[in-house]
Amino acid sequence: MAGPDPLTHGAAYTLTLPPARHERLCDFRVLVLDEHPFIATGAAVRAGVNRVAEALAEGGARVERHSPLLPDLAEAAALYTQLLFSGSTAHFPVETHEQLRTLAAALSPDDQSLDAARLRGMVLSHGDWIGVNSRRELHRHGWRRLFTEFDAVVCPVTPTPAFPHDHTPDPRQRRIDIDGVGYPYFDQLVWAGLPTMPGLPATAVPAGRSPAGLPVGVQLIGPMFEDRTPLRLAELLEQRIGGFQPPR
Repeated sequence: MAGPDPLTHGAAYTLTLPPARHERLCDFRVLVLDEHPFIATGAAVRAGVNRVAEALAEGGARVERHSPLLPDLAEAAALYTQLLFSGSTAHFPVETHEQLRTLAAALSPDDQSLDAARLRGMVLSHGDWIGVNSRRELHRHGWRRLFTEFDAVVCPVTPTPAFPHDHTPDPRQRRIDIDGVGYPYFDQLVWAGLPTMPGLPATAVPAGRSPAGLPVGVQLIGPMFEDRTPLRLAELLEQRIGGFQPPR
């Protein structure tokens, strides 16, 4: 899937992914994250992250919880949101575009919520999109610096295990419940967007079950094009904490 299309770029080059950085768990350097500035992490998912962190430490890996090299998570979420939603309105009717532009123009410049980022993304001009994409390149450079000190990042995939779907007709009005507190439905995407926005490989791994018996997972984020590093780390973790457990 990662290689070039054989009908176009594949005529000129091939893709060779590097091997995993390490083969033994004790050689890995791992940054663990379980908090995000835009959304809470549910207790069940936080427990899963901690379960993985403990397994890593017990296996001899170097585990850290903070690093000044980590790119700004709030800006990363806003950039991801704008880039994601910039393509969602491509086939909307002209009148709908005009309504969205009116709503976006009414936003306060101080409104840095993800709701505002979604609305701004829907009406991005080409010039504005280039500006957002330029910020993405700065984040990519930040991640390159971080991965000189770490081999992988462990963090949630989503803030909760599986949840009842909200079918409110207007998606902007949907909510997700996190330990009794409601959040905008789409805000849960910030964790999935963490590796997606800069183009990093991520491997989702089982991390036990919630008190309700639902599977809990975390993701292992690796350096760009070093897919085999988080995959190898996932293999080593499976040996210590086990694999997928069906919901009860």
